[in-house]
Amino acid sequence: MSMRAVKWITIFALAIAAVSVASAKKKEKTHLPAYVLKAQTVLVVILPDSGEPIDDITANRKAQEEVEKAFLKWGRYRLALDTDQADLVVGVRKGTGKIANPTIRGGPVDSRPGTIETTDSQIRIGVQQGHPPDVTDPGTTTGSNGPNDRAHTAMQVGAAEDTFQVYQGGVQYPVDNPPVWKYIAKDGLKPPGVAAVEEFRKAVEESEKAAQQKQQQAQQQGQKKNP
Repeated sequence: MSMRAVKWITIFALAIAAVSVASAKKKEKTHLPAYVLKAQTVLVVILPDSGEPIDDITANRKAQEEVEKAFLKWGRYRLALDTDQADLVVGVRKGTGKIANPTIRGGPVDSRPGTIETTDSQIRIGVQQGHPPDVTDPGTTTGSNGPNDRAHTAMQVGAAEDTFQVYQGGVQYPVDNPPVWKYIAKDGLKPPGVAAVEEFRKAVEESEKAAQQKQQQAQQQGQKKNP
């Protein structure tokens, strides 16, 4: 067999292997852990190091409020205003549509007074004033917007699309840990649909269904062993 034929056979074999791996990965589904399914409260925060676009200095705060409204409409979780009360912490960042964009950091831009949000089924009365709760260690976060930071301009890189990340609550500095689920997409936080919350809802429902099926299978196996 010629070297050329061997070369083409090798290339063909590698291509088949690559397709097989890709197909296997595509079939795999990662289900959410039990603590997400058992959670009752969620805290929505602006991700640390999120600057406000100069042309819309309230973009992140508005995105935060739209996500909160979407959670209220969903009705599965109650909204919390403190990390001590939150079973889950959701971090959001509004995309700028550009890979690099000048932003404003620090100051009272993202501080907000108490608010009242209502839906047909829930009411959330907030009493938060001033700086948001600490969800990350201020000693390790570069450029964090501390309560005494002065407003200043900075270049934010890699924030072209909207970001929505879910973290486990009930721990110190939850956002310092890897997110359990995330959704990054153009207009992912855009109302009225708020695609990020809708996709998270689907992930929760799929995980819940999978957990129920697993429990049923375990019960059936137990009955077979102990007829």
